[in-house]
Amino acid sequence: MKIQKVGTRHVLVAGTAMITALAGMTGPARAAENYGQYSLFAERSAGQYWADGQAGGQWAWKPLSSTTSEISWGDPKAWPPDYAEKFVHDSGWLMLDGWRGNGTYYTVRVTQEQIGDAKCGNLRTFATSGQQHYVKWDIPAQGYCLKAWGTITEQSSGKVVDFGHTQIWSPPAPCSNRYLGGQTCVKQWESWWDNQGEPGKPITRKLERDQYIARGLGMAFKIQQYFPKDWLAEARSYWHW
Repeated sequence: MKIQKVGTRHVLVAGTAMITALAGMTGPARAAENYGQYSLFAERSAGQYWADGQAGGQWAWKPLSSTTSEISWGDPKAWPPDYAEKFVHDSGWLMLDGWRGNGTYYTVRVTQEQIGDAKCGNLRTFATSGQQHYVKWDIPAQGYCLKAWGTITEQSSGKVVDFGHTQIWSPPAPCSNRYLGGQTCVKQWESWWDNQGEPGKPITRKLERDQYIARGLGMAFKIQQYFPKDWLAEARSYWHW
């Protein structure tokens, strides 16, 4: 997920969920797929996506340890950016800790998180503090919804922004774009809300989009943005560095 900036922060759209794959009705079950196989979270992987006939952006994962990795998003003409989000693989989850940019670090901490079915029904609260639960590591057979509310704190100034983030993760399915075909993707729908620049005010919608993440390739296979404007971007190249 890409994240709009606090100050000049971005909203990443990174993320991915997966299903338990079965060899067949009578065959033995295969090991469950996981987020790492789709996002390439633990590899020095990168990709570039195009929109309107030109490069619309670039991303790259930079592993920091066996459980922690940063992902940067930015303009390929001004690479590398100073912006990077930090994710931590903790047991059955990939957690969002925060991001760096503008010469400082922004921590993400939740005050409430809920999980429910793929229509955001049957919601139950499962966390009220800590890092944001971004995506399940192992892929369940059904889609699911995650809702998070909390605060983003700019470490250099102490400024706080309130946020709300809703995601719906769908199981893997065949996918293609105008440049690459014959892939398998998980889809993340997300809606991001905050009150940046208006401390204490209600949060308002800042982003709504779908992102498709391709198994063995990585992030941003296709991004269909719906808000604040309609915009389509599609991956054209992937590599390791």
